[in-house]
Amino acid sequence: MSIKTLTLAAAAVALTAGAASANSFGFQESVEDRNNIELALVTAAADGVVEIYNLKAGEQGALLGATMVNAGANDDVRINIGNGFKTDVLAVLTVDGQVVASEEFDVAR
Repeated sequence: MSIKTLTLAAAAVALTAGAASANSFGFQESVEDRNNIELALVTAAADGVVEIYNLKAGEQGALLGATMVNAGANDDVRINIGNGFKTDVLAVLTVDGQVVASEEFDVAR
């Protein structure tokens, strides 16, 4: 392979990896059992909404709360969900009306 081919291949891999991680939740496995869910990092390709749902038996339940996020990296995203909760939760990131990422979080009790 020529250097030009290797350079083009590396650029394609970098662009693909960047696109895949453009909408994501950071490396976090659990949230505290509080009135506010705190997500350490939410990355969005454009302005969007993070919604928190209760999660029972692996199924998405009722909407507990939501908040807006900006395009790019959003640190320490807090979503008010009212009273404490007893089930694990599902975070859903929506951009331009499309679900672009979701993540299940264990509740640290």
